[in-house]
Amino acid sequence: MKYVFALLVSVFFISHSHAAERPNVVLVMADDQGCGDTSYNGHPELKTPQLDKLAAEGLRLNRFYTGHFNCSPTRASIMTGRHPARMGTFTPGSPIRAQELTVAKVLQSAGYATGHFGKWHLDGKNGDRDTKSIPGRAILASDPLSPGKLGFDEWVSADNFFDLDPVLGRNGEPEKFHGDGSDISMDEALKFIRKQAAAAKPFFVVVWFGNPHVPHEALPADKALYSSLSEKDQNYYGEITGVDRNVGKLRSALRDLKVSDNTLLWYCSDNGGANGPKSTGDLRGQKGTLWEGGVRVPGLVEWPARIKKPSVSDMPCSTLDMYPTILAATGATAPNQVQPLDGINLLPHFDHKTDTRSKAIPFWAHGKDGAGHATLIEWPYKLHLHPVKTGAKKGAATDNDGPSKPQLYDVSKDPKETTDLAAQQPDRVAKMTAALKEWQSSVDNSLAGKDYAGSPDLAPSGKQSPKKAAKKGK
Repeated sequence: MKYVFALLVSVFFISHSHAAERPNVVLVMADDQGCGDTSYNGHPELKTPQLDKLAAEGLRLNRFYTGHFNCSPTRASIMTGRHPARMGTFTPGSPIRAQELTVAKVLQSAGYATGHFGKWHLDGKNGDRDTKSIPGRAILASDPLSPGKLGFDEWVSADNFFDLDPVLGRNGEPEKFHGDGSDISMDEALKFIRKQAAAAKPFFVVVWFGNPHVPHEALPADKALYSSLSEKDQNYYGEITGVDRNVGKLRSALRDLKVSDNTLLWYCSDNGGANGPKSTGDLRGQKGTLWEGGVRVPGLVEWPARIKKPSVSDMPCSTLDMYPTILAATGATAPNQVQPLDGINLLPHFDHKTDTRSKAIPFWAHGKDGAGHATLIEWPYKLHLHPVKTGAKKGAATDNDGPSKPQLYDVSKDPKETTDLAAQQPDRVAKMTAALKEWQSSVDNSLAGKDYAGSPDLAPSGKQSPKKAAKKGK
């Protein structure tokens, strides 16, 4: 009997020790911040001291890509590790499928406290454009695709972007807030984090800012830093200053709570810049296109317990990689994992065991009929396929200011995508084209609901069939 008691005590302490080692995870994302919108990337006017500090002290991902060139699709890629077209999340305001398995659901099942704070934009709604009205941007409890329905224990969330004095949904009830949207989102997240830290419970927190999305309305104090510039720039840069300030607030709080060492903090934006060449780092294209300027964003990671020294990475990484990396980092398992996943586990890269990506990064501006600009990054090359003919509106989702035949760029040497190498490398074009088309076929299978066939509990419901999801995503 003494032996059994001792064994049980031993198992308890081993299990408790293992639980204590599980990292907390905090995902922070700006809205429309381009890869050039940081001072550490050389912006001539913008001040981002907190992001600069994070870049200098953590892992700086120089070639970090979003899953799509717009907000809702990229958010779906983070939640699932799957390309958004697989679930019909084609455009801003398109819903995620309720049948998808989210990282929040997986971690919630693994015993994590889960919270979402800020912009959600995965419920298929765009809300009331007057953010000062009630319910404003609030996501209500009746919403079948609220954060609460998709794995979050607590949430203070909006269905779309918001700036000053918003009305948000606190666990489904509208509540009026006062102040800057970034401050509000982070303050609410920190209340949640402090509660979990006090209870010694691992937490998964998502903070998705509504800034610097239009309309730009910065606090007077944040605008004052740019008083010599135009009113437009003061508001835009001021909003990024608010985001930057709150990244610093988060990092300081994690340290004060003695949980920073074992917290995986990941910062990015949801798509490329929309405020001109300075915002995109002077790359080709912008938000709404699959050129580098539309999908390259800041990417910063901090996890002192595992990433022990500051480093800079030029390996291409994606928001698609967040889901598999987080599951690997936490040890959480997903018995009913919806397949296929499009991202990879980046832990070997975090551990400096590899600087070579094991899987290409695909992009597709999927339309209702499957048409749309598609690209594939097989480092260092990027292939563009245009299913439309020359003459499409420049800046549109199918931005095609070049020929409709395949285009190939070495983006390591030519990040602005100016020199088409397709004619010089026909074999590489043929190989990458075949790989991209094979992947597109798998996406069409997903959109038809075939990914859920092996999991009855995840099969498409009558309320949100694949055809309806595709129709809503037009």
